[in-house]
Formats: sequence, structure tokens, C-alpha cells
Amino acid sequence: MQIHVVQKGQSLYGIASAYGSTVDDIVEANELSESASLVVGQTLVIPIIGRFYWVRPGDSLWSIANRFGISYQRLAQINRIPATQPLGVGTRLYIPPLPKRNAEINAYVEPLGNAVSPEIENAARDAAPYLTYLAPFSFQIQRDGSLKEPLLNNFPTIATQNGVTLMMVVTNLESGQFSDELGRIILTNDDLQNTLLTNIITTAKKYNFRDIHFDMEYLRPEDRERYNAFLRKAKNRLSAEGYLMSTALAPKTSATQKGKWYEAHDYKAHGEIVDFVVIMTYEWGYSGGPAMPVSPIGPVREVLEYALTEMPGSKIMMGQNLYGYDWTLPYVAGGQYAKAVSPQRAIEIAAENNVAIQYDYKAQAPHFNYTDQEGKEHKVWFEDARSIQAKFDLIKELGLRGISYWKLGLPFPQNWLLINENFNVVKR
Repeated sequence: MQIHVVQKGQSLYGIASAYGSTVDDIVEANELSESASLVVGQTLVIPIIGRFYWVRPGDSLWSIANRFGISYQRLAQINRIPATQPLGVGTRLYIPPLPKRNAEINAYVEPLGNAVSPEIENAARDAAPYLTYLAPFSFQIQRDGSLKEPLLNNFPTIATQNGVTLMMVVTNLESGQFSDELGRIILTNDDLQNTLLTNIITTAKKYNFRDIHFDMEYLRPEDRERYNAFLRKAKNRLSAEGYLMSTALAPKTSATQKGKWYEAHDYKAHGEIVDFVVIMTYEWGYSGGPAMPVSPIGPVREVLEYALTEMPGSKIMMGQNLYGYDWTLPYVAGGQYAKAVSPQRAIEIAAENNVAIQYDYKAQAPHFNYTDQEGKEHKVWFEDARSIQAKFDLIKELGLRGISYWKLGLPFPQNWLLINENFNVVKR
């Protein structure tokens, strides 16, 4: 699989010819419309076996081979060149397919309103072959220990047909917000906890959920140990029933990190208690904040490296956004919110406004600016094949369990092709 960055003057025909592919295959892989114009800086995934690499200044056969995890002798043999031959800048080398490692993949799906939209259900159906878990969001805890169910529609059937484990997401959402008061009520009352766990088990059996996933956010710092104790109680009951148990964690960089989102989430305790965690390593750039990358690689790495000091990588799923944001500039605190956009839509916006896509190599994220018809300047940060490959490389480098996506419904076809290229998706 080749990731190609479109250069000025290039056409689909020329790109296809350069890689021994076809226009139809590239259009299908990247879900391009027939009338779509290529954008300078846009990435295309070329569906070929292996990839090509063009020699850069300072490269050697050894350094290139080391980068791709093969021997330099094998690389020379494949490309029919002497192993001792100096490489000229611009020389094209063929890199064979790399070994794939096992990984678990989760995706949340959030049906809103009074019905599940066909778009969201189709997104779940299309993603299911690449998933270990499918997580409808969410079962909301009520103050009496009962649960308010989300719309499930055909999600259980889609999971069963694709060998996907249904993840039951249990939250302290109340009136659309995470409630610290609801958390306090549940975490300080043993009878309510027992009722809640009984209702969770009954519901899990009804719909065939096999992982129970607690996403309890913005809990009060003084409820940290109560949350840990509740999780221990829940693990004992759920394990006795044969269920996995997981939690969602805020993206911390130290055990003593201050802030309402962070303090009640005890990485060390969660690592000891649950089967795995999802760390929400995204939303540095968010709809109500200034324009910046949603999941810049540096801060993501910092969070994950801290997590590895508290639990093994085999228990960590990296959180990843399937969207970007379109901000109207200048940013004003409390002003207009940014609009969420899919990677596909971001490319369309760049094409409509005839602007090139830039790439921030430090953040490992694509971006561009444009001016709308009203003369307002915009900034768009989003995801592309390069940025998601950088995250996959980080998962492999750090030895993590896998990746968890928030959320299905915003098209990003390159992501799923690259999952297949990088990982053997575990089906539980």
C-alpha cells in the first residue's frame, strides 16, 4: 500500500501509471467522485502490494532497509542492485509488504435523535470487518440504578455477522452532560451500585454485549478511590458472568495532574483492575477552542508514554478521532464553535476554495486556510493517510493493544485500508 501526496500538475492517470495501478482502483480505494479535482497536498492511498521509496539525500541502503524492518541484503536483492552500490538521490526502490502484527480495534457509534440514520448504520456495517469491538454510545446511568438505553437498531446484528464484540458503554451522562453529582450518588451508595450492576448484566445478556465499558467522566476528585472500589466490585461480578470489562480514561501525563477531567481517573488502579482501557488521546483542538490539531502526535505520545509507566501496553488502546474541525478566524473565546468535518469533506472544502493542503510534520497533521464567500477566514485541521499512519507506527513502537475511534459516521476510507495494511485485526 502506497501513500502518495499529490503534487502540482499531477493527474490520476499519471499517478496510476507511476505505481502500476489503475485510475479505477485509486478512485475506488479513496472513494473519489468522478468529478472530483485533485488538490495539491492531498493524500491518496494506492492499492498496490508493497510500496515504493525514492532515495533522499543522506540515505543509504542500510538506513532505508532499517527504516522498513528488512535486511539491506534483501532490499538489494529485491531491487536487483549490488548491496555495496551507492544510491543516487531520486532512485526508486521497491519495498515489499511488511509483517503485520495483531491489534484490537474499537469504534464508538453515537446514534442521535429518534432514529438511527442510514448513514450511521451503513458506517458501522462498512467498518465492522476491521473491528474487534463496536460500541454504541451510550447506556446512561439513572439515579435509581436503572439504565437509559441508546438506540441500537441493527448494531447487534451487524456485530454478530462480522464476528465483532459488542461493547456496552455505561456513562454518567445526565441531560447531555457528564454529571459529577450523578457519579457521587452512585459511588457512595452500595445498594444503588448493586442494582446498577444487576441491570447492566441483565441488559448485556439481552443484547449479547460481551465487554462492559465504563466511561464515567468529570467525577469529583474526592470520588477517585470510590470509583476504584466500584470498579473492583464491578470486575468481580462481571468476570463471574464471563464478561470483559474496560474503562475510558482522560489523557493524563502524570498521576498528580490537576483538573476536573483528570483527577478521579487513576491510571495505576485501572491498569490493575480492568481488562483494558481506552485513553482519549484527542481533542487538543476542539470545537470551542482555538484552531489547532485535534490529536497532535507529540502530546499523544506524551500521554501514552506516561500510561506505560502505570500499566502494560497490552492493556492500552489509543483513542483516535475520525474527524477534523473547520474554525472561523479569529478565534474568540465563547464565540462561534468550529464545525466538525470528515477527512473527505475537508478535501472537498480545499478543492472548492482552490487552496493547497499543507502538512505539519511536528504535529503529523494536515491543514489549510481558506476565505469563505462572506470574506471570513477559516482554518481546517483534519486527518489523512499520513497522520493516521503516524499513529499506527506509534502503536507498534510502544507495543499497545490497539486503537479506539471516536466516532463512526464521518467518512475516512483511507483509515480502514491502512488498518488492513498494518494489522491483523483480532476478533474475540
